[in-house]
Order: sequence, then C-alpha cells, then structure tokens
Amino acid sequence: MIPFNQPCKIGTEIEAIQQALTNNTFSGNGPFGRKCTDWFENNLPCKRALLTPSCTAALEMSALLTEISEGDEVILPSYTFVSTANAFALRGASLRFVDVDPYTMNISPDKIAAAVTDKTKAIVVVHYAGVSCDMDAIMEIANKHGLWVIEDAAQGVMSTYKGKALGTIGHLGTYSFHETKNYTSGEGGALIINEPSLIERAEILQEKGTDRSQFMKGMVDKYTWRDIGSSYLLSELNAAYLAVQLEHAELINNDRLQTWDQYATGLWPLIEEGIIEGPHIPDDCEHNAHMFYIKAKDEQERSDLTSYLKENNIMAVSHYVPLHTAMAGQRFGKFIGMDQYTTTDSERIIRLPLYYGINTKDVSHVIETIKLFYQK
Repeated sequence: MIPFNQPCKIGTEIEAIQQALTNNTFSGNGPFGRKCTDWFENNLPCKRALLTPSCTAALEMSALLTEISEGDEVILPSYTFVSTANAFALRGASLRFVDVDPYTMNISPDKIAAAVTDKTKAIVVVHYAGVSCDMDAIMEIANKHGLWVIEDAAQGVMSTYKGKALGTIGHLGTYSFHETKNYTSGEGGALIINEPSLIERAEILQEKGTDRSQFMKGMVDKYTWRDIGSSYLLSELNAAYLAVQLEHAELINNDRLQTWDQYATGLWPLIEEGIIEGPHIPDDCEHNAHMFYIKAKDEQERSDLTSYLKENNIMAVSHYVPLHTAMAGQRFGKFIGMDQYTTTDSERIIRLPLYYGINTKDVSHVIETIKLFYQK
C-alpha cells in the first residue's frame, strides 16, 4: 500500500534527541528550542517566535493576545480544521464563516468585507495547502476597520506571498509540526509574533501567566504570577527532532516540490481536458508542496475514485467537512452570505500521497491508476 503520508525523517533526529537527554534539559525553551526559534526569527524573519505544543495552542494564544471575548465576532473560513474555530469559540466569540475562492480553497476577501460588522474583532485566514490567501486585500480590509489578522499557516512553512513568509504578514501567525506536516516534531507548533507590542505578554502567557522568561534572562530576581496563561511550551525532546528538520528545510522542500511537479505534469492531460481540476497557484505565491489534490466531478465520483485507488494499493483521502455544517459549528457560529463553493468543492477534493522521500515510481503508479480510472 502506498500510504497517504509518512512522517518526515532525515535520519539524524535520534542523535539530536540523545543530545537533549545528555543535556538533562527536557522541558521547553531549552537549547534546541532556542535553536528552532532562532531559525524562524532569522529566516522568515519575524519579530518573535515561540514554540508551542501544537498549532492549536498557538491559535489559543492568539485569541488571548487579541483579547477576544464574549460578544466579539471573528471571521474565518468554514473550510478548515476545527482548531481554527475552537481557539476563538473558547473565548466566547461568535464565529462568522464565509465562503472560499474555489481556485485556491482560501477565504474570499470579498466575502470577508461583506461579513464585517461593528462587533467584528478579528479575521482568521487559513493558507490552504500552503498556498497564500490574498493577503494584500485582506490586510486592506483589516486596516480599514481596525481588525486583528491571525494567519493559520499550519500548512505554510516555507511558502511565501510576494516574497514574504506566510505567518509574517498578519499581526500573528501560527504553524503546525504535526506528523502530517512538511516539518514535524510529532506534535508541536509555533506562534509567530509580528506586532512588537504583543511579545512581552505572549511570553507571559506561554509560561502559565508568569514572568519566568524574564527571570531566566536575569531581568527579574524572582518570577511571579502576572496574567492568565497556560503551559504553552514545546518539550525539548520534540524541539530536538524539529531542529534537525529545520536544518534541512531546503532539502525537504525541494524534494516535495519535485513530487508535486511530477503529479502536475503527469495529470496535466486530464486537467487540460477538464476531466479533473488540479491545484491553482497564484502568480504572486510560492508554495511548499504541502499537498497535491485533485477535484473530481462530484462527491460520488470522488468516492468511486478513492475506492479504485485503494483497490490498487493507493491510499488517497478527502479533507475537511465544512465547519458550519457540523453541530458545533451551528452552535458557535453561522455562515454569512451564500455557501457557493465551500460545501460543493469540499465534496470533490481528493488528496494524493505526498511526503518526503516518496518513490518516483510510486507517484507514477498513482498517476497511471488515476488515468486508468477515467479511461474506464
């Protein structure tokens, strides 16, 4: 069976973890943690990066930092993972789901603009498949109305918009290092802080509401409880694994891009004939090959194709069920405007196997099997 995903392994991760064990530093913000945050701050670049236990945790920190509370409205796409919504629902916000652009499956700026009210406090954008949203248009809307912009760039490490790294354009950005992501630590995430006024409080929130980070820097002689917070720290063992991945970020990225290009070239005849749709990359975006997906004609064709691939030892999967159609989505929010593309296009998407080190022969097998399906 060709799996849909395999966690990325460079081969020297165990050595880094052994070094962390030798250092006798297991908890967060140790030497490997600092090595990772330095990588983000220097390479993206950004004002400050904090490692977190997950992208979910980074999103929750974003909700706290922007002081989302009951009565506030947050605009976001319905086509996303539940963490994007949960982080803000936990603070009492009313979720306002809007439609996507079918070419990218990213939130539509026009739909955002139509959903803004005097209760709107933040816009949460999701860079689907590592392809950027239209950030110029979104930031213009945010600036006009005085809104926070949080980038859910869980899938977006190494992707850019007009030369700027995803996660560094809004006020805050979040990354995921879950095992399904391009760069992994098993579980893990990062909060990218682009608004300098939020840095000090973010460090306090991360350390359970204390000023321990200032204590560790020698800025105070003891640390005390300063604010609400939680344990938003990534362990040193996870950070050691991640540090190896970041050292080889270009290698991993290039490998995935080659696979993505192989799919794009091999499936182009079907795309050109309009039999299937492939991913669309806007001219001002550079993507990280997080995902190669195709769109079948409808949900039934997707089901038939998925089954056919499985019969031929290929694991291909669908993706998000729109949040506004779920019980919790209806409880904590509502869809604003017309659901023109979110549901129908989500029912058509099939994600194909793509991971670091996948065999080119396996990719060819996937391509040829899809062609055989449509020939039949």
